[in-house]
Amino acid sequence: MKQTTLLLLAGLFAALATSAKNNDKKDTVAACSSCIVAAEQSQHRIIIADTRTGAIVWEWKPEHSNVRPSDVKWFSNPSEAKMVYDRKYVLMTASGGGVALIRVADRKTVFYAYAGGNTHSAELLPDGNIVSASSTGNFLTVFRTDTTHFPENVYAKKIWAHFAHNVVWDAAGKKLYSAAMDSMLVFSYNNNCEAPDLQLKTRVKLPGTEAHDLYPVYGKRLLWLSNLTNVWYFDLKTLKTLPARNIIQQNVKSVSSGPGGLPTICALPKESWWTDEVIDANGHTVFLQKGLKIYKARWVLPDLFSNPDKKDFRYCKK
Repeated sequence: MKQTTLLLLAGLFAALATSAKNNDKKDTVAACSSCIVAAEQSQHRIIIADTRTGAIVWEWKPEHSNVRPSDVKWFSNPSEAKMVYDRKYVLMTASGGGVALIRVADRKTVFYAYAGGNTHSAELLPDGNIVSASSTGNFLTVFRTDTTHFPENVYAKKIWAHFAHNVVWDAAGKKLYSAAMDSMLVFSYNNNCEAPDLQLKTRVKLPGTEAHDLYPVYGKRLLWLSNLTNVWYFDLKTLKTLPARNIIQQNVKSVSSGPGGLPTICALPKESWWTDEVIDANGHTVFLQKGLKIYKARWVLPDLFSNPDKKDFRYCKK
């Protein structure tokens, strides 16, 4: 009896320790005022790092999550990660074709699916469904984010988009934007949670070619837009492209800005398409760790542009 009691107590303490560890990690991410989230390809993982200390405070690897062993290959070479649902979740994509929504607190992959076609970006739609962009094959994919029927039997609808590398939902304007090669595509969403679809409403010619990153400018009705040769602002009121001055211009893979005190950060390849360093707009080091292969990096901030009112995940949330 005494031995049984001791075993039960030991199990309870272990569970409490695990819970405390998970909560500590969650609190560390939520409380961090200068953390970045990055797609890191040397270990095929998503990382969150504190730029003040240089420490990686959180990571997700598919093989250590609830992703099936046969599906881990979908998450090779992560291509984007962004914080959603008030920093409680990470939305990520990988060049291997995978799209995943990950809960920060316990690293559980609450939804994942296969888009294919060298997936580069994903976004939440207002009801909790997900849209991704795939450059090989030139398409966006709209997924029904039903957590009870993945990864099989996932409803998915493909929409053509040339050289699709990015996708951003504008909550205020109720439109989806994707910079496709040399054109900005503006879509409406049918708000049908069970059969989601997009309809092209406007096409706007962009300067240059091979549009790459598209991401909200913090606190403004503008989007960062990068291509091979320049970084631009895209004005959502006028649908016009404006020069972004005082920022590195060529071959920028990602751009992210924040409130006062946080510099605009960029990921600029040092080798092939990756880097071990995140820099500010003037080229100064913000985060550096030798051996990393970072493709894109974003500030860990609440997403006030694309899902400002959504604090936690719930399927078919309006």
